[in-house]
Order: sequence, then C-alpha cells, then structure tokens
Amino acid sequence: MGNLLACFFSILKRHKNLNSLQDYMEKLPMEVPTTSMINGKDGFHVQLQEPNAQSSEKNRHTPNIIDNHTFSNGLHAWNANCCDAFLVSPSVKECSPKSCKRHAVVTNRTQNWQGLEQDITRKVSPGSTYKVSARVGVSGTRLKGKADVIATIKLEYQQSGTKYLNITRTAVSKDEWANLEGTFVLSDKPDRIVFYIEGPAPGVNILIESVCILCHGKNEPCCYTDDGNIIVNPGFEDGVNNWTGRGCKIAVHESMGDGKILPKSGKFFAATAERTQSWNGIQQDITGKVQRKLAYEITAFVRIFGNKVTSSNIRATLYVQTPDSREQYIGIANSQVTDSDWTQLQGKFLLNGMQSKVVIYLEGPPPGTDILLDGLVVQHAEKIPPSPEPDIENPDYGVNIITNSNLSDGTNGWFPLGSCVLKVMTGSPHILPPAARDTLGPHVPLSGRCIHITNRTQTWMGPAQMITDKVKLYVTYQVSAWVRLGPGATGPHNVNVALGVDSQWVNGGQVEINDAERWHEICGSFRIEKQAAKVMVYIQGPAAGTSFMVAGLQIFAVDRQARFRHLKRQTDLIRKRDVTLKFSIPDLSNIYGTTVIVKQTQNSFPIGTCISRTNIDNEDFVAFFVKNFNWAVFGNELKWYWTEYQQGKLNYKDADDLLKLCDDNNIAARGHCIFWDVDNTVQDWVKNLNKADLATAVQNRLTSLLNRYKGKFKHYDVNNEMLHGSFYPDRLGQDIRPNMFKTANQLDPSATLFVNDYHIEDGCDTRSTPEKYIAQILDLQQKGAPVGGIGIQGHIDSPVGPIVCSALDKLGILGLPIWFTELDVSSINEYIRADDLEVMLREAFAHPAVEGIILWGFWELFMSRDNSHLVNAEGDINEAGNRLLQLKKEWMSHSHGHVDEQGEFKFRGFPGTYEVVVVTDFKKTVKKFVVEKGDDPLVVILDP
Repeated sequence: MGNLLACFFSILKRHKNLNSLQDYMEKLPMEVPTTSMINGKDGFHVQLQEPNAQSSEKNRHTPNIIDNHTFSNGLHAWNANCCDAFLVSPSVKECSPKSCKRHAVVTNRTQNWQGLEQDITRKVSPGSTYKVSARVGVSGTRLKGKADVIATIKLEYQQSGTKYLNITRTAVSKDEWANLEGTFVLSDKPDRIVFYIEGPAPGVNILIESVCILCHGKNEPCCYTDDGNIIVNPGFEDGVNNWTGRGCKIAVHESMGDGKILPKSGKFFAATAERTQSWNGIQQDITGKVQRKLAYEITAFVRIFGNKVTSSNIRATLYVQTPDSREQYIGIANSQVTDSDWTQLQGKFLLNGMQSKVVIYLEGPPPGTDILLDGLVVQHAEKIPPSPEPDIENPDYGVNIITNSNLSDGTNGWFPLGSCVLKVMTGSPHILPPAARDTLGPHVPLSGRCIHITNRTQTWMGPAQMITDKVKLYVTYQVSAWVRLGPGATGPHNVNVALGVDSQWVNGGQVEINDAERWHEICGSFRIEKQAAKVMVYIQGPAAGTSFMVAGLQIFAVDRQARFRHLKRQTDLIRKRDVTLKFSIPDLSNIYGTTVIVKQTQNSFPIGTCISRTNIDNEDFVAFFVKNFNWAVFGNELKWYWTEYQQGKLNYKDADDLLKLCDDNNIAARGHCIFWDVDNTVQDWVKNLNKADLATAVQNRLTSLLNRYKGKFKHYDVNNEMLHGSFYPDRLGQDIRPNMFKTANQLDPSATLFVNDYHIEDGCDTRSTPEKYIAQILDLQQKGAPVGGIGIQGHIDSPVGPIVCSALDKLGILGLPIWFTELDVSSINEYIRADDLEVMLREAFAHPAVEGIILWGFWELFMSRDNSHLVNAEGDINEAGNRLLQLKKEWMSHSHGHVDEQGEFKFRGFPGTYEVVVVTDFKKTVKKFVVEKGDDPLVVILDP
C-alpha cells in the first residue's frame, strides 16, 4: 500500500452537526481559553481546553506502538522473517468459539526463530516499562500437542553485534487462541530494535490475531477484546465502572419514567443527571486502545429525558490530547433523537497522530435534559468492498425522455401538479437553449409551442410528468428548457425544474427571472443512484398567483466519453507547446541520427489540494502530498475564527507549521481566507462589536495576517462567498469590500487577490450565476479593488461538461485567471465518482481561462461531503483516486526519435520539467531543461 495524502476537514458538517459558533461556545466555560479549531468546508469545530482537570500530566498515557496491530491494513508494517505470511478472514462456519476475526498465518517455517516481525526502533525508550499483549494460535499437520509461542526483542548494535531478549511465552493447542502477555525494559538504546513472534517447531504455523505494546506496563488495558469492542462495560452490567460523568452525574437504571423507558437491549442503560452545559455527558477514557491511522466505527442507542424537551441533538465527540499538549475536540457522530424512543447513533473516526489521551463522550442536548445511553460499541471499522462498476445497458445518449416535449399532441403525457391549469400556446423559441445545443450539437428545431400554467395557488404547482421507467441508475442526465413569466408578471421569480424521487426532492436546475418580456434558459443536471418506486419531474417556483410558461423541456443522458475525446483534442491545442531541442555542436554530422529520448518529470500546471494541521502528523499524508501536488490551500488554519477565536489571542502556529511544510518542499500556497462574509462563520466577539470597533478589528486582521506572511502566499481569497453572505457590508457599508482588496494589496503587493464562491458552474443556485459573479467583480473593480483572480470552488454534483464550460466561457470575458479552488465531487459509487472527477478535471484543463485546480481534500473521514473521497480511511486508493493519477500521468509529455540534419529534435509537450537522454555509440548523456508556458515555439539550446 502506497503512502497517501490525507487532507483533514472537520468531521462536523453542515446539516449534520452543529449549525453555528454559538453551539460550540456553549461547551466552553468562559474562563477557559481556546487553543484552536477544526473545520470543514461547511462548518467548523472549536478545539477547547478540556473542562475540569482531566488533562493533567498524571493522566497521560502512550498508545499502542505496534502499527497495524489487528492486520486491518493487510500486512503493512510487518515482515515475515525467512518464511511466508498471509491473512485469513474466517467465514461464519469457520469461526472458533473464542475468535472470529481476521488474523495472520505465518507458514513455511524451517527454523524455530522464524516468525512475524516489526521494527519498533523509534517507538521505545530506555528505562520505560512496556507491556506486550498478543492473541496467538498455532496450526499445521506437524503439530503434536501444544507448541510454545514466544515474544522476542532483537537488539542490534553497530559496535557490539546483536542481542536477543525473550519477553514471554505461552503454550498453545491447535484450534485454541491464547493470550501472550509479558513486559520488558530496555537498559540502553540499541541502533535497531525489532519485535517478533517465534517459537514453534519447524512446520508449525503461527496464527496472530492482534499485537499490542503499551508503555507503563501492567496498569494498561489490552488493546483487544473478544468482540472487538474497545469500550469496557458497554452494557453497564458492572454499574458505572469505567464510566464517568463529564461535568455531570451518571447512574445506571433498569427503567425510568415510571417504567415507560426500558433498555433497548440487555438489562441496563445509563443516564446523566444535573447537566448544566450542552457539553456535559457520559464519557469513557479509551487511551491506549485506539491506534493511529486506523478507522474505527461507533454504534450506540440513545434518547433524551426530562426538562420538557421532546427532541434534541446528541453528538459523540472525541477529546484528544497529543504528546506535545495539543488538544482537539473531534465530532464523530451526530443524530437527532427524541424522548419517545431509542435512536441509533453511528459514526466513524480516524486519528492521524500519536495520542497521550483519548476520551469518547456524548454531549449536545440543552442543560437540564438527560442523555440516556444503552450500549456503546467502538471497534475497528470493517473495510467496505469496492463498489462494482455499474453495468448500464443502452443509455440512449442524447435521447429526450420527456413525452410530447414539443406539445404536438396537446398536453398528452403532462398533468398539472396541484390545482393549476395547463394550456398549450404558441410563441416560444424554435431553437434549443444554448447548453443543450452545446451538448447535442445540430438538432431538429422546436415546435414553437409552450405550456402556459395559470391558477397557481402554491409555489410548487406546475406541469409534471412521470418518468420512473425512463430514468436509468447511475446515468447523468442533463436538463434544459425555455421558461418565461406570464403576461403582467413582475420579477424576480425563481423557476425550478425539480424531481420527486420517492420522498426526496432533487434540484434539476433553476433560473431567476426579473422580467416577463423574454424567454430564459434553464439548465441543470441530476443522477439517481438508488432504485426508486416513483420519479416525477415538474416545473415550479414562481410565487403563488404568478403564471409562467415552459417550452422545449429536454432531459437526456450525457455521453461523457464523447465529450472527453473533444476535450483531449482541446487540451493538446491549448496546453502544449512546440519545442525544438537544438544541439550546439560545431560539426552537426557528429550528432545527426543520434537517438533522443525526452521524458517529462513534472507538469508545471498547478494541481493542488487542501491540507490541515492535524493530518501532517500522518507520514503517509506528507509523502503523498509532496510527491503528487505542487500547490496547497489550508482548510481552516488561516481563517479569522481560527487565528483569533478570542479577541486579541492570536494563534498562527498551525498555519506556520503548514507553511513550513510547503516551503520545505517547494509547494506554493493559497491564502484561504482573510474574511468570510457569511454570517454564521463569524466569531461571536466580532458580531458583538459596534461599527467603529468592527472597522478597527477588520484593519487589525488585515495588518496582522498580511504583514506576518508577506510574500508567503501566492493568492488570497480576500472575502469568501460574497454572493452568499453580506456580514461586513451590512455593518460597515458597501465600500468595505473594495477597501479590503485595496488594503490587502498595499500590505502584500506580491499576492494575487481572488474572489471565491460556490455553485457558479452548475446552474443550480440563482444567487451565484456567472452573470451575477461578473457583475460583482466589475463593481469591485469600478470601486478600485485590485481583483486579480476568479475562484470557483467546484463543490458539484453530477457535473455536465458543456454546462461547466459555458460558465467558464462567460467568466473568461473578464480576462482574469480562473481557478477551481475547492473541487470535490460526490457519488456512492466510486466509478461514477471517478467519472465526475474526470469531467471537472478535463473541463478545467482544457479551458484557456483556467490556470489552476485545487482539490478540497481526498481522504475518507476528512472530507466536507460524504462519498467524495478518493482514498479510503486507511490509505487504499479507490477508483476515483486512480482516475486522478491516470490523468496526471496522461498530462505528461514523452517523445523519442533522432536528431535531424540541422542538429535539432522537435516535439510538442506540456510546460514543466524535462530530461532528455542522448544515446550515442560511446555514451548516454542526460540533460535537464524546462518548458515555460507560452504560445510561441520554444527553442532550447543544449550542449551534447
């Protein structure tokens, strides 16, 4: 398994967890300072000092130092010493009474000392006591009776040779599992330390289910349990043993509420009491039981009781303290619960770095409301098998699935949704809307007939069709239509093509209409990934009482492969450059005919990713990041609510750490973001300032950030999402936005200043159309704002290339560089997700106005959207990730041939770094050269 990049975004996401800063503030006692925050694209989570005194030195522990201790990551980190090893995942009927887990089998052993080993050199220190706990077995035809299994440490010294330390042994019979437990202390520090399990006679197989080595010896719990649950006393059969109240009291019950509340399962459940803060709850210390870089899943049944609250949110949260005293609060599960029944709470998490303390707890309901817990399971997450590639037969690309779209048969096929009235009229356009023409090419003219919808008493009323049997799973459909307000109507009104997929509402595209004098294009897309019993398409949106007209509705499957072929040709045209290698030599006959091999080693086009401080504790992340990306953006660490959550208390350490990583590896960085104009992303202390103090705080923020990092960030997103928020102009006036740009430019003239917003490219948000974005940019420029770049975030569903390209074409008229700044796509099926990603990457790379692409992360559990990851939680790259790497490989130029009579070799290639190998009869010479971006042919002079 290769090293892979993780980009940590908060597990907490909009609509699933906390909704505002106030939710986070409730858990913080006023006298306790904030350290930092964790955040995803659509929400953020404050990292606070833990309440009470539970983070003292005496409570710190060191976690398991064995990597991949349950073999969930294959045999990664393990080595079979002069023998063979493989993994076994038992079927149900193969399970023994004492174990039914994946385990390693060490076989083909010809010596007693042969076994499975792992290097632990950097993880142990002299003088400390370490406890070894392993679950082992034996098998094989040569096994007679019992066999000894031994845990051993090999100590290698450069000056004095090798020593061996037998830690412990146990005798094991066939078809049994045994615990191998012991302790060791090192008196000095060898040059290399290897832990291994050995012992049985040659020909006997060693079975290993789990291995745990913990510091501080006998007082530490083992890192395995028979059922895999790392929670002790999960069903409360032993009362509240191993559980504590987090700022409240806890007790175990057989029933509550006069016997109306009974356990979901088993005999007992736990309940909190005397909660005075939303963060109060029930908790358990799981220090030493969770291993870094492994995914864990939690399951619990919860409900609430008391305080006249009938419904509330319950969250499962991790408090994590690292060895360097950094503290984090990480949300791992969230559910809306009631006082009437038990609700299942589920989630997953992964810790990147070493931990000295880990506590899991439940929180969330308002003070005075009790949290009830019936069982909690935390265990290693089972890996989900890769999703199969969908088998789509006869997708009928380009064929309209709407019946009687031209209305040649009156309203046949259509029906009114609600009590509105449908009438066929004439006077609509005879040509397809532009986005549909871009996709379909030449097309039969439209009939000029339209549906006029009147007598509307609700916004959702309009013409509808059932298309259940016509829509195929996993196919991306483009939506296109002409719409217009009825006579006498005045805008603005939104018109939306919507789909009812069973009980789910799906947006198929929308447009805002401000006048009733002309037809407007509506375009969008959708995809259905779960079999539905009923699919209905309908057009809706204008206010009740407003009539409107619809013409030429088209819904058709999109042929992505045909589009890709076009984009490949376009890419070669706009991204490559003619290059001539000219060999400087007096006698050209000496070089004529010489073999030349040209290989590109790096494409200079910016392809980057989001990074966050938490994930750089993961060495796999660092290795993949450095290898595969040349730009970066910080998820949260530069945002104002992170760097100054409490007024006057600045935290730049996380950003400094990330910037150092970029600087050390020659990776450019974007500054995201100086301000964020959406109200619920602004800290409470900023919201509470009066106008004069707010203006001062804004100036201080600019001065502090821009002076500290002058020349360090190539770009800045000056005021994020100004099409979707207006916090600063609402309080400081419209001039504040251009003034932010002006001041930022004065403080750091080297940085390109960007606008940055979402849903620009997909036709699904009337607040952020390309036209509105253009108007906003022009307004800023007219007021003197030095806008230097256009940021399109790119959080998109079921993308359609021509729709994306149309938005880019419109924005391209401004002559400013366009960047996709936060690109991610989402699909349950990783093959469809790969197709979506390829659509976006190819559209961007083939468009002359686009000058860079930044992904908004790609590691599971650290994405702002579900089903958007390219790499699974424990490092397995999926089909979408492979597609990214394939495209990066495709966008590298290679050529070979012979030097011509003029001493030249010509090729066409992408800008970037190259090496050329010149092969003669006598030697092979390697030269390096760089192809800069440009339209004119480039001549590179080389000495032979």
